[in-house]
Amino acid sequence: MRKRILFAGAAAMLLAGCQTSKPTTAAKQPVLETLGNHEVPVSEFAYVYRKNNAATPEAGTRASVQEYLDLYTNFRLKVLEAEARGLDTTQAFQRELEGYKQQLAQPYLTEKSVTDKLVREAYERMSKEINAAHILVRVAPDADPKDTLAAYQKLQALRQRVTSGEDFYKVAAEASEDPSAKENGGRLGYFTAMQMVYPFESAAFKTPAGQVSQPVRTRFGYHIIKVNEVRPAQGEIKVAHLMIRATPNMPAADSVTAKKKIDELYSRLKKGENWEKLVGQFSEDVGSAANGGELPPFSTGRMIPSFEEAAYRLQKPGDLSAPVQTPYGWHVIKLIGKQQLPTFEEMEPTLKSKVAKDSRSELNREAFLKRIRTENQFTENKAALDYAFSKADTSLTNGRFKYVAAAAPAKAQKGKASDETALFTIKGKEYPTKDFLTYVQQNQRARPGADARHTMQLLYDQYVNQTLTDYEKSNLETKYEDYRMLVKEYRDGILLFQLMDEKVWSKAVEDTAGLQKFFTANQANYQWAPRVQATVISAASPQLLTQAQKLLATGQYPVKRLAPASVAFKANSADFTKAGQDALDRLAASLANDTALTVRVTGQIKRGETAALAKRRATRVADYLKSKQVAATQIATTTNAKAAASTALLTVTTSAVTGLEEALNEQNPLAVKVEQRPYQKGDSKVVDALPQQKGTYNTQQDGRYYFVRIEEVLPAGPKSLSDARGQATADYQNYLEKEWIAELRQKYPVSINQTEVDKLITK
Repeated sequence: MRKRILFAGAAAMLLAGCQTSKPTTAAKQPVLETLGNHEVPVSEFAYVYRKNNAATPEAGTRASVQEYLDLYTNFRLKVLEAEARGLDTTQAFQRELEGYKQQLAQPYLTEKSVTDKLVREAYERMSKEINAAHILVRVAPDADPKDTLAAYQKLQALRQRVTSGEDFYKVAAEASEDPSAKENGGRLGYFTAMQMVYPFESAAFKTPAGQVSQPVRTRFGYHIIKVNEVRPAQGEIKVAHLMIRATPNMPAADSVTAKKKIDELYSRLKKGENWEKLVGQFSEDVGSAANGGELPPFSTGRMIPSFEEAAYRLQKPGDLSAPVQTPYGWHVIKLIGKQQLPTFEEMEPTLKSKVAKDSRSELNREAFLKRIRTENQFTENKAALDYAFSKADTSLTNGRFKYVAAAAPAKAQKGKASDETALFTIKGKEYPTKDFLTYVQQNQRARPGADARHTMQLLYDQYVNQTLTDYEKSNLETKYEDYRMLVKEYRDGILLFQLMDEKVWSKAVEDTAGLQKFFTANQANYQWAPRVQATVISAASPQLLTQAQKLLATGQYPVKRLAPASVAFKANSADFTKAGQDALDRLAASLANDTALTVRVTGQIKRGETAALAKRRATRVADYLKSKQVAATQIATTTNAKAAASTALLTVTTSAVTGLEEALNEQNPLAVKVEQRPYQKGDSKVVDALPQQKGTYNTQQDGRYYFVRIEEVLPAGPKSLSDARGQATADYQNYLEKEWIAELRQKYPVSINQTEVDKLITK
C-alpha cells in the first residue's frame, strides 16, 4: 500500500509521555540528501521514517527505506517550491498554522502521571452504578468568601434536617435550588463514572448506600448526596435495529405511514422472517442496514433513554423488542449480546480522551501549573503585589477599573514598588506590575457587592496561570523534539495542500481541455462492462405482482393523496367556490413542483344546467392551474353531462414509478417495490440470475415475487467522459502530479548521500 506523507492529523495528538521526550539539540547533523541547495538532515528523515514505518514487518529493509525516501524526497521538493513562492509568508498560512500549534500543544500542557491516575480511577468506578438523589444550594465558583460561607451553612442546615429524620425527597422538593427537584425530589436515577461533574461523582462513590454525604462543592454550588443503591454495572450491550424514519416535524400522513411500516415489519419478524433480509430491504438507517442493523456496543446513559430501556429489557440473544419510538423514528431492537466491562487496556485510549475533557482535568491542570512554577523558577515580589492590590476599590467590583500609565515612568523609592516594578519573574524574565494592571482593566467584569481585594486576587491568579502557560508554550519547540517535529509536519502539510490544490487537484477539475485530451489518450481504461436496462418489480405476493404489472403497462399511476375528489362550482356558473379555489391552490403547488404529475379535469353538470357549462367548468379549472405556473402538458380536460352536482372531478396521476409503489402500498407499506435503471453484474442477484437479453421474466427469491422487464442489452464499450468523470479526473490528477514532480527534480537536482542511507538499513 502506498504510504502518504502529509501532516499527521489528530492521531499525532495522542503521543503519550510528552514530559519524557528527548530535548532538541542544535548540533550539526549529517546530511542525507541535497535538493538543489537545500540540505535534508539524516535525523529529520529518520524520525519521520520510524514514526510511520516502525510497526511494519518491512521496517529497516533496503526496499522499505528506499521506497519511503523516494516519497519523502517528492514531498520535500513540493514544500521547497511552496517556500520559494512565498506561501509560508501569507497571513492565511500563519493563522492556520497557529491554530494547529495550539491544538498540538495541548498534550504537552498536562501532567501525564495525574492523567494516568485519573484514568485508572475512572475505570475502577465504571464497574459500579449508583442510584442517588441530591439537594443543591447554588453559589458561583468565584463567589466571595462570605457568600461561599453562607451557602455552605445553608446546606449544612438542610443536611441536619434530613439526617435527623426528615424525608430527603420532601426537603429536596421544598428547598433544593436545582429547578427539577420540585418534580423529582432531587432523584437522579442511576449513573456511573464520567457522567457527573468530578467532585459530585467522587462524593457519590465515597458515600455508602443509605447514607448522606457531607457537603461537596462543584461549579454549580454546594450539594449533599443521598446514595440509595450501589449495584454492579450492567455492562455493555450490543444490539441490532431495524429503523423506519419518523421525525417530530414530518407531515402527519408520513408519520402514520412510518408507523404502519414498522408494525408490519415487527409482525413479519415475530412470524419468523429472516432478520438480515428485512433489515437489508427496509431499514432506513443507512449506516447499519448493510451490516444487519448492528450498532456499536453501549452502556448505561449512552443512548436515547427510550431506546436504551427497551434494549436492556431484552434477556436472551435473538430477543426482539416491540416497536420503540425515538426522535429519529421507529425501531425494532434485536439483542445480540451483553458483556461485562471491557478490560482496562481496551478502554484506556477512550478514557484518556474523556478525562481530558471532563471536569477532573482541572486536577491535571493544577498539577501541571505547580510543576512549571518550579521548573521555570517562578518568584513573586511581595512589595509589588501589595502595590498592585492597593489599586483595588469599588471601581473594580463595578467593572469600571481604569489603569492609566504614567507619562514618564516614575522611579520607585527604595523599598517601595511602582508600575515598573517586577511583579514576578519566570526564569529570570521580569513581568512588570503595569502589565498586570492592564490585564485587570481588560478582563474585569462587574461583581456588585463583592470584596475588591478578593476580586483582584481572582484576576491575579488567572494572570499568573495564563502567563506561566504562555511561557511554557513558547518554549515547547526547544524543549520537546516530538512537538517540534509535529509542528514541522503540520507546517509542511499546509504548504503542500495549498500548492497541490493549485497544481493538481483544482487544475484537474478546471482544465477541461486537458482532461478531455488525457481521457481520449487513455480511452482503453474507461470501458463499460455488459449491462441491461431493466424495470424490476418486487412484490409480497403473486396477486400484488399481477396488479403491479397491469399498472406498469399503463405508464400512469394514480396519486390519490394530491387530488381533491372534486371542485365545487356555484349553480349555473363556471365560478368555483372559495373551498374549491383553496383545493386547487394546493394541487397547483404540487403540479408545479413535479413535472411527472398530470391531472385530468372532468367538468360535470346536474339536471337543469346547459351541456356547454360542463366544458366551461373544465376549461375554467385548467386555466386557473395554468395561471399558477402549471404546464399545459400536465392538464387534460373532458366532460360528463350526467352528474348529481355542479362540480369538476380531478384525477391526478404520475409517470414516476414511485407512484406505482404508492398506489399499491396503501394497505401494506412493504407490498411492492419498483426500480428502473441499468444493472451491471453484481448490482442485483435477481437480475444476475436471468438471461441477459430483452424480455420479461417472472421469478421468486427470498420470499419475494419478481417481475423483470429487460428493455435493452447494453454491450461492453467505451464510456463517455461524463460517464467516467470521477475516475478520469482522479487519474488525471495522478498524471499531473507525476509531471510536476519531474519538473521539480529538474529545478532542484537531487543528490543522495548513499553512505548515510545505508546506515538506516537494519535488516
